[in-house]
Amino acid sequence: MSRIDESRPFIPVAIAVLTVSDSRSMKEDRSGDVLVQRIRDSGHNLVDRSLVTDDVEIIRETVQNWIDNESIDVVVTTGGTGFTGRDVTPDALEPLFEKRMDGFSIAFHQLSHQKIGTSTIQSRATAGLTKTTFIFCLPGSPGACKDAWDGILANQLDYRHMPCNFVEIMPRLDEHLKRGASS
Repeated sequence: MSRIDESRPFIPVAIAVLTVSDSRSMKEDRSGDVLVQRIRDSGHNLVDRSLVTDDVEIIRETVQNWIDNESIDVVVTTGGTGFTGRDVTPDALEPLFEKRMDGFSIAFHQLSHQKIGTSTIQSRATAGLTKTTFIFCLPGSPGACKDAWDGILANQLDYRHMPCNFVEIMPRLDEHLKRGASS
């Protein structure tokens, strides 16, 4: 069963938050605010925060810049995961994934189903890994951001979480790149 091992140190990770919205400004970004507050309350480092419109190229360019920034470990996006014509976040970011994290989507939908029932199927929440950066694409509602952070990300981004977590594997994420360089 999962648990926190208090004998292990807490290791903060560097996180960037991107809100994708055509209708919000930073001042009205409640979902981004929820994520920022939880990141800070958890003891992690908020490295950057931005808000962009629902445009595939702008979303992709913003996240690619964060992937290329070696000081960023995790990118969390909020918004643009639905089915309307302007919901393009998964379309923009999934092509960047070197490894898909199907378990995130499953776990998110299980949590979401407990709160909103079958309406959870209207979300294309997704996640993946690119180079050494984890990317999580969350729906644009504050409730969905709370559920994803509290129910999944808080534990997986905590080195003390057992039996395993993402922080403990971060030093090994680029093994394939190192192996290729020495061959």
